Amino acid sequence: MKSSVETLSPTRVKMTVEVPYEELKPSVDAAYKSIGAQISVPGFRPGKVPARLIEQRVGKGAVLQEAVNEALPNLYGQALAENEVRPMGQPEVDLTELPTGEGEQLVFTAELDVRPTIELPDFSSIEVVVDPVDDSGLEEETNNRLEELRKRFGTLVGVERPGAEGDFTTIDIRGEINGEEIDAVSGVSYEIGTRTMVEGLDDALIGMSEGESKTFNAPLAGGEHEGQEAEITVTLTALKERELPELDDDFAQMASEFDTLEELTASLREQAKQAKSFEQGIAARDKILEHLLDTVEIALPESAVEAEIQAHFENGQHDDQDDEAHRTEVEENVRKALRSQLLLDEIAEKTEVQVGQQELIEYLIMTAQQYGMEPGQLAQAMQEGDQIPAMASEVARRKALASVMEQAKVTDTNGEVVDLSAAVDGSDEDESDGDQAGAEAEEESAPVADGAVEAESDEK
Repeated sequence: MKSSVETLSPTRVKMTVEVPYEELKPSVDAAYKSIGAQISVPGFRPGKVPARLIEQRVGKGAVLQEAVNEALPNLYGQALAENEVRPMGQPEVDLTELPTGEGEQLVFTAELDVRPTIELPDFSSIEVVVDPVDDSGLEEETNNRLEELRKRFGTLVGVERPGAEGDFTTIDIRGEINGEEIDAVSGVSYEIGTRTMVEGLDDALIGMSEGESKTFNAPLAGGEHEGQEAEITVTLTALKERELPELDDDFAQMASEFDTLEELTASLREQAKQAKSFEQGIAARDKILEHLLDTVEIALPESAVEAEIQAHFENGQHDDQDDEAHRTEVEENVRKALRSQLLLDEIAEKTEVQVGQQELIEYLIMTAQQYGMEPGQLAQAMQEGDQIPAMASEVARRKALASVMEQAKVTDTNGEVVDLSAAVDGSDEDESDGDQAGAEAEEESAPVADGAVEAESDEK
């Protein structure tokens, strides 16, 4: 097989591939065998029909067409590898010669978009400036973290008084339009003041006592009746408040690995400080990427841009692609995302970034948390959708950008050199033992934070 490449533009090439009949013959023989098994000829067993009779029945052209269809993907892939062509999207293939026998050849061309050549700069020459870490609110943030941890270990106790903001309720709720019931749920756990269900529910619950009902009007936020005014009836079946534990050494021992409240507070203060440093690192990362995008020339295949724009409108809930302003905004976002992807892919390739199984697992867990899914459920969905390679590419891009951050010079507006180790290592994804223990306690006390509320509110 011989192949050559003609460059049509920085992002598009035309490959010409010539395959002698001898190399195509195994595929031709396989085509005869496949077609022979599908046709019935008197006097011959299935699969034993001679080639000349097969040609009489279906024509030699049909045999050659099946042989070429079977061989083409492998021949195309071989040509890509031989010429080190990095494709983007599907090729436009044109068969220019079909062989009919010995001494002839198959010739086809393939026009395709390719990854552009990108000249990377010296990363050590990159300089960006970020704001210094602001420690002014450190104590307040520490206290907030301590209070959140305290809430996680709070217990719910029943109260005999009217409901107030922050109380936890169990409610039955029903919606009607023109006297016809359109939805009803019972035994829903809901915290007054979160405002995650139907509009006006929180105001109705404030002041209600157990066993009471109230009716109010509100527009529905979802479902087939979205936006329509409905008559909502809510019945309060249980009312509880959260009783918080005392802030003392016993609480520290219950909520963390520390023996004293002083040690726990110091740990939370350090977490708050690290979080601020990480935010500074994220700002540095974004500025480094912006610097690269501003200074590195990256050509984009227009067909890839258009495909992404169409996918945006077709796969989402966006039917306003004729809106010029919105389409322009979408195109700008698509172009920036593609340039970022191509840039980071190039860096990953040049720096020989490797992605290990453990890194994939950690990324999967983090992504599952963002989508509120079980890691196993997400892993199965990605495997069924053949998305594992895409996930590995995303991890590689993150590592590529981290490698640039390690070489760039980052200072704050005071002229101090910024330590980016926390942002590079991704230490924000690690939780302290105290946070983990609190999270486990929160999961066990379902009434405190019932995830069903938001799901059911969509129907309301």
